[in-house]
Amino acid sequence: MSSRDEYFSAEDAVGTAGVARRRVGSAESEAAGRRWWDADADDYLAEHGSDIGDEAFVWCPENLHEDEAGLLGPPADLAGKRVLEVGAGSAPCSRWLARRGARPVALDVSGGMLRHAARLNTALGLPVPLVQAGAERLPFADATFDHACSAFGAIPFVADPGRVMREVHRVLRPGGRWVFAVNHPMRWVFPDDPGEQGLTVVQSYFDRTPYLEVDGDGRATYVEHHRTLGDRVRDVVAAGLVLDDLVEPEWPEGHERVWGQWSPLRGALFPGTAILVTHRPG
Repeated sequence: MSSRDEYFSAEDAVGTAGVARRRVGSAESEAAGRRWWDADADDYLAEHGSDIGDEAFVWCPENLHEDEAGLLGPPADLAGKRVLEVGAGSAPCSRWLARRGARPVALDVSGGMLRHAARLNTALGLPVPLVQAGAERLPFADATFDHACSAFGAIPFVADPGRVMREVHRVLRPGGRWVFAVNHPMRWVFPDDPGEQGLTVVQSYFDRTPYLEVDGDGRATYVEHHRTLGDRVRDVVAAGLVLDDLVEPEWPEGHERVWGQWSPLRGALFPGTAILVTHRPG
């Protein structure tokens, strides 16, 4: 693989010119996400491919693995289950599921990310089906899947997470689990800095204006949306799902990896990830 010096940065590729403050609707947010991850796919996987693995199910930068957490249920019970991964990226979680006998489908908005998923599927001999689509409009029939999951891949980047919850409810079979990870909402008040500067509050927890980067014409090039923890719970409940657990992984002892804003310094003081474990009632 080429060194990172040979990659164009995603900011250059999408024409990022600055940061703006305004609301962003679903269509603009999805388009920005597609362009961003198409542009950043090579760089992202060059930097983080070793962290997420080719066929590992890692929920978060705190290095919580599904092998240990069992948030989708005991691994032995996944055999034969149809599982939808929302925001699959290069699809390592789906390949982990396939190794355990599940029948996963990996969905992502980015063709660039799915290109890597297809390459890895071929290299590893795991023909996981890949679907390019946004999370707010899932292109599947009702009650298609036994479970669904998302390890950071979609929910922080959609303008209407409530719609995603309703869509997942629709495609799940009764009793099916929906487990998704997001950056912990309290992180919103701090700057995205893994060091000392990342310990100082700079904005309101209750300010739901998204973080928005724009090009020279003011068009969104990157969008990350904020919801409070209460918002996340209300979205789940309003969709008719049942919240079974809220997992806030602690930073593990001896884990020294800095990943973006996640670091041992910050992880020792406050949570960086929230994982909501839900199910569609039978």
